Amino acid sequence: MNKKSSYQPPYTITPGILRLVAEVAETIGRLTAQGDTKKALRLRRINRIRTIQGSLAIEGNTLSEEQITAILDGKRVLAPPREIQEVRNAIAAYDRFEQWHPHAEKDLLKAHRILMAGLLDEAGAYRHGGVRVMDSGQVIHMAPPAGRVPALMQDLLRWLQTTDEHPLIEGSVFHYEFEFIHPFADGNGRVGRLWQTLILTGWNQLFADIPVESLVHEHQAEYYRALQASTDRTDSALFIEFMLKMVLDAASSTAAPQVERLLEILEGEMAREKIQNALGLQDRKSFRERYLKPALAAGLIEMTLPGKPNSRLQKYRQTDAGRRWLKRKDV
Repeated sequence: MNKKSSYQPPYTITPGILRLVAEVAETIGRLTAQGDTKKALRLRRINRIRTIQGSLAIEGNTLSEEQITAILDGKRVLAPPREIQEVRNAIAAYDRFEQWHPHAEKDLLKAHRILMAGLLDEAGAYRHGGVRVMDSGQVIHMAPPAGRVPALMQDLLRWLQTTDEHPLIEGSVFHYEFEFIHPFADGNGRVGRLWQTLILTGWNQLFADIPVESLVHEHQAEYYRALQASTDRTDSALFIEFMLKMVLDAASSTAAPQVERLLEILEGEMAREKIQNALGLQDRKSFRERYLKPALAAGLIEMTLPGKPNSRLQKYRQTDAGRRWLKRKDV
């Protein structure tokens, strides 16, 4: 698979995509420059749990972060056996996914085999039958016939190996095309999200610990709308933009020292001036850009008056996600 691929997935590079690529690259650059190894190790476990919980929740798994933590620690959890198996499989996959090559078909099949072990007879093999994606009793996507799947996947993997696109774009394109092909009888969503993370990790190791899947779960309806809209337009630009927004928000929440400090001083409902004073900051613009906006974008804090963002009565408070993040940051 060394020749330039003749296959070209249909997508348009929009100004919005270029802007998001630049913003993500800048955010990742700041994180890389910080080089806080101790903090990175502390966050790795927290974010891996968030990643697994988010990706599986999209597929209907009901286990909480606390229950996934217990399974990770080898403790007994009272929950449906299938859901426990899904978590164990995901833990095994994410523990070894950095050993795989994104363009290697054998690694992709291995990932599916691990993720779907004990859950699907065809684990680790492409589907042998047709697949329809349903929503509210309606068929929203008819996947290509099973007989075409091997060739379609070879084309996509060859494109992935030879494309000159930025990894942020190629990861999103692959994710969309993979979901369109729907190569497996089940488990396509979790494999597609895992593989995009693998592609991003090849660009920057920090993505191994940035919980993009958790943000996708929080915007699940938008995720499916972006997939459907891209299919309707035969152009995955909308899906690429959506995923880049999720990547940016997830990276911003990890960005961190500033977001962590804000969360730690935020008690109850506080006005901007009070938060800024508590942090000992004088520059209002810097406070908004480096503290307030990343925390809001990551869903770790929220406005008390979301419909009036510039109101003089506006205050901010921690969200449930923010409280969970604070609770777990010292694990």
